[in-house]
Amino acid sequence: MTTVLRAADSAAFLGIVPTLAGFTPRRSTVLLPFRGTRTDGAMRLDLPRDGTDLEAYADAAVGLVARVSGTDAVAVVVYTDEEAHPTRDGLVLPHAVMLDELLGCAEDAGLRVVDALCVTPSGWSSYIDDEPELGSLTQISRSSDLLPTGDVSGDQSVGAELPTIDLAEKERVGRASVELAALLDGKGRGRLTARENPQLVAALVLLEDVPAFFESVLAAPDGLPPLATATLLWCLERPLLRDVAIAQWATDLAGGIRTLDAQTAFAASGVMVPDEVGQVFLGRGPTPDTDRLRCALSAMREAAARAPRPARPAPLTVAAWLSWALGRASHAGRYLDMVREIDPRYPLAALLETMIGGAMLPEWAFRSRSAE
Repeated sequence: MTTVLRAADSAAFLGIVPTLAGFTPRRSTVLLPFRGTRTDGAMRLDLPRDGTDLEAYADAAVGLVARVSGTDAVAVVVYTDEEAHPTRDGLVLPHAVMLDELLGCAEDAGLRVVDALCVTPSGWSSYIDDEPELGSLTQISRSSDLLPTGDVSGDQSVGAELPTIDLAEKERVGRASVELAALLDGKGRGRLTARENPQLVAALVLLEDVPAFFESVLAAPDGLPPLATATLLWCLERPLLRDVAIAQWATDLAGGIRTLDAQTAFAASGVMVPDEVGQVFLGRGPTPDTDRLRCALSAMREAAARAPRPARPAPLTVAAWLSWALGRASHAGRYLDMVREIDPRYPLAALLETMIGGAMLPEWAFRSRSAE
């Protein structure tokens, strides 16, 4: 049930993995589901920590791979900062015990094992070779040079940092947020401010049709003016409207309208929200348009970077959900860490942490090119 790649093939294969994943993994277990002799995606897991139940870890990893439609084989690559250790009996590769558990689970699941490779700081090798030897990392770089690809030199954390925003822009968004909250929440001189500042009237116009506003955000996710950003933040701080935004960006304008109607009916009279609305949040249903998700994620990152600190949990949490929906669980985890630093009890963030911590991925991730 095992097909071991030749040495040259293994080096070329390792050169392809970053392209499939979209980054160069670090401290990771990467699983590549095969259909026959073809693979076009990669799943990444953090390496197990000390004290991790390796049997449960292996079961979860193989369970994820087995969910990918048509999978009949798997290849595994371990990326580690640890070095291989030479002994009297030969070279001992890091995480060998975990790999034995994982390959055993794969075979129990009826999956053919294509190969199991290890990349260390000083070389690469195969767990399956009877007498493993360390190959040069330059073999991997030469093979990857043959592939047309973007920059994949960064690891799985690259791209999760928030954009750098000019302090003056942050102050403009902060002032707009204060004025808008005063107007909409009935505090302070809100009504007088609306007459004195016509821009606030424009914000009220945006809020007359919230789904249309959310749709307009996708058209210019990186270029919202301060008042539009403040209006977006005001919406996201209200769970009803935040849930509409998530559902709409994962579906379409009509989906946002349906969700708003359902959420409003529930809030007004307790009418149960249809199952299909909640299913979207859990990652079930038709595969979303990834361009919509990416545009929405860009808008959330920009909004969080511009927002006053107390207003950041909402856009950061939505950014975490969008990252999860795109298969970027490491990025989602980073955004949730940022939320925890501000508000450790933010409810939606806690729910997402439970989902991600349980290795839950959206169903559509198993139909897409790659999942993390």
